[in-house]
Amino acid sequence: MSRPLRFTFILGLAALATALAAVGGWRFARASAPVSGPIIVISIDTLRADHLPAYGYRGVPTPAIDALAADGVLFERAYSHTPQTLPAHAAILTGRLPSETGVRDDVGFTVKAGERLLAQMLRDRGYTTAGVVSSFVLRKDTGIAQGFDFFDADIPAGRGGIRAGQVKRDGAVSEAIAERWFESIGSARAFVFLHLDEPHAPYLPPERFSEYPPYDAEIAYSDAIVGRFIRYLKSHQLYDRSTIVLLSDHGEGLRDHGEQEHGVLLHEEAIHVPLVIKQEGNAGAGRRVADLVQHIDLVPTILELVKAPVPGNLRGRSLKPLLDGTGHLPARSVYSEALYGRYRFGWSELTSLTDERYRYIKAPHEELYDLQRDPREQTNIADERRVRDAMRRALDRMADGATIRAVGDVTAEARERLQAIEYVSTAGAGPESTLADPKEKLEVLDTYRTALDAAAGRRWAEAIALFQETLRELPEAADIWRQLAETAEHLERYDVATDAYRHYVELRPSEPEGYLGAAAVLLKQRKLEEARAQAAQVIEIAAKSAQRMAGHELLARIALARRDADTARQEADIARDADPRTPLPTFVQARLLYDEGRFVDALPLFEQALAEQQKRGGASLAELHYYAADTYAHLERYADAEAQFAAELREFPHNIRARGGLALLYHAMDRLDAAAAVIGELTDITPTPESYALAARLWTAIGNRLQADAVRAAARSEFPEAVQRNQPISR
Repeated sequence: MSRPLRFTFILGLAALATALAAVGGWRFARASAPVSGPIIVISIDTLRADHLPAYGYRGVPTPAIDALAADGVLFERAYSHTPQTLPAHAAILTGRLPSETGVRDDVGFTVKAGERLLAQMLRDRGYTTAGVVSSFVLRKDTGIAQGFDFFDADIPAGRGGIRAGQVKRDGAVSEAIAERWFESIGSARAFVFLHLDEPHAPYLPPERFSEYPPYDAEIAYSDAIVGRFIRYLKSHQLYDRSTIVLLSDHGEGLRDHGEQEHGVLLHEEAIHVPLVIKQEGNAGAGRRVADLVQHIDLVPTILELVKAPVPGNLRGRSLKPLLDGTGHLPARSVYSEALYGRYRFGWSELTSLTDERYRYIKAPHEELYDLQRDPREQTNIADERRVRDAMRRALDRMADGATIRAVGDVTAEARERLQAIEYVSTAGAGPESTLADPKEKLEVLDTYRTALDAAAGRRWAEAIALFQETLRELPEAADIWRQLAETAEHLERYDVATDAYRHYVELRPSEPEGYLGAAAVLLKQRKLEEARAQAAQVIEIAAKSAQRMAGHELLARIALARRDADTARQEADIARDADPRTPLPTFVQARLLYDEGRFVDALPLFEQALAEQQKRGGASLAELHYYAADTYAHLERYADAEAQFAAELREFPHNIRARGGLALLYHAMDRLDAAAAVIGELTDITPTPESYALAARLWTAIGNRLQADAVRAAARSEFPEAVQRNQPISR
C-alpha cells in the first residue's frame, strides 16, 4: 500500500472510530436518560392476541394497532394472571399477583387502601396522572383509582338484570375524555391509563363494522378508537415523545374449549394477551420478542424507563433489555388463576403454570399441554408424570401461602346498578376435594349467562325459564333464587317470586335480603299482614344499620298502606335512628297528608324531605320525587311537577307510576307529542303486564282508543298468563 493511501486509510479509520464512539455515546446517553414524554397505557378489555393481524390473524384489519406495533416492540408471548377484569388490572397496575393484592374476582373485592399502584409511583416522580375507564367493574370504589390525580369512571346505569362486566360505556367517549384531559394539563410529563371495553360481551359494534363477525367487529372498532387517540397525539407533537403500552387484561373463549366468554378456563385463548411497547423516539421499532413475559412485568419496566426505584416486593422483571435488544432474561414461568367458578358457583378453582414449552392446569382433572407441539391445547398429556409432577410442585411453591378468602361486601350502589349481579356464592360448600371441575359445568354456566342476558334484554319470561333450568342443576345457589324472584316480579308472577324468596331465605336465613324481597312482593299483592311479618324478620336479624333502616322503612310503607299513621311515624323515626341521613320521617308525615288529599299542607313537607335528602346525601328515597311531583301537579305547578317526575325516573327508571304521571302532566299542558312519547316509553323501558295495562288506560284517557286497543292486543300476545289472571294495576 502506498504511503499516501496508507495515510488516507488511517484517517478513515480514525473518523470511523470517532463516529462509532459518538453513536455509542449517544446510545449510552439515551439508554441512561429517563423518558421525558408522556407514558400511556391503553388496555383493550377481552382482546385475544391471536385475533390481531400483528399476531398473524387475517379475519379483521387493525391498521392503528399494526402501525403502533411497527413503531414499537411486540411481545409474542405475553400472559395474564387471571381472565377477569378487576384482578387482572390490579396486577397490571401494581406489579403484584392476584394472591398478593388480594383481588381475586370482579365482585366483592377491592384493592386495599395503601396499595401502591403505578399511578402513585409515577406521581411521586412528578407525573400528572389520569385514568379513564369504560367498565363499571373498574369503578372508583374498587380501589383501582388510587394514585390518580384524575379518574373518570362515569359509566351510564345499566338496565335491570345486567351482568357486572356488561355495564360499560362507549370507548370513543372514554378516548374523548382522555383527549380533553391532555388539553387541560398543559404538560407532557403525564401518565394516562385508558381502558376500552369494546371486545367484551355483549358484542355491539357500530353498523359500519357489520361485515365482520361480532367479536372481530368490536376489535375493529377498538382499533378505530386507538387510531383516533394516536392521531390526537401526533397532531399535538406528543406521539414521538410518548411511551405507549398497548395490552389486554385477558382474552375470550369463543368456544375453543367450550367456554364462550371468559372467567372459568385457563387456556391460551383466555390468558394469552397482546403486548406492544412503543418507546420514546420509536426506539426498537419493529422488533418482535419471543421471550415469555407477564402482566406483572409492566410496572418494573416503566419504573426503569423513568429511572425510578423498583419496590422490593415485586416478582415481575423489567423488560428493558428486551426492548433495547441488549439481551434476554432468564426463563421464568407464569402463574395464572381462575377463581370465577369457585366464588360464583362453588366449583373448584383452577390454577396454571406456563413455561417456555408446557402449560400445566391444576384442577380436579389435571391438564398438561405441550404448547410447542400442540399450541391449540387439543391433547391433554397429563399422564406424562415426570413433567406433570415437576410443574405441579413448581406451581404449589408459587402459590404457597395463598388462601382463597371469602368475598367482601358489595356496595349498595353496585347492587342497585347490577340487579342481577352474577354472584351466586355457593363457594366453600364442602371440602375442596369434592368441588366440581368447572370444565365439566360449562353447559349450566351457558344457561345461567343466557338467563342473565335475557333479563338484561327484558325478555323476562325467557329469563324465568332459564333461571329455573339453572336451579335444577344448582339448587344451592341462593343468589340465583333471588334473581329468579326479582325477574318473576316484573311479570307479576308473584307465586314464583314468593317461592323463590322462600328458597333464598332457607339457604341464607341470617341475611335480610330474602325477607325484604318477600315483604315487598307481599306488599304489592296487598297481603299486608304477611308483608309486615316478613319485614319484622329483618329487624331481628339485621347486623348493619343500613339493613335495619331498610326494614323499618318497609314497615313504615306497609303501615301507610294499612292507614296506620302512628305505626308509620314510629317506624320512620326508628329508621332515622339507624340512618340519620334519611328523610323518611318527613316523607311519611307528608304522605299522611297527601293520602287525605291535603296537597297544600303536604307540599312544604315534601319540599323539606327533598332538601334533607339533598343536604345529607345517602341513598335516594324511592317515590319521594314521585309524590312531590304529583302534589305539584294537583296544585297546577306544572314546571315543578315535570322536574320532579324526571328526577324520579332518573333514579328509578322502572317506576311506571312516575312515567304515567308525567304523560298525564304533558297532556294537561297540551304537549300531546311529549305525552305520546312518554306513554310509548312505558312499555319499551318496563315491558310488564302492569305497564301495558297502564299504557292502555293512558291512551284511552287522552282519547286515542285505537292505540289503546293495539296495546291491549300486544299485552295479550306478550303476557297471556297475566291477562288470564286479570290482575289489577298496583297502586
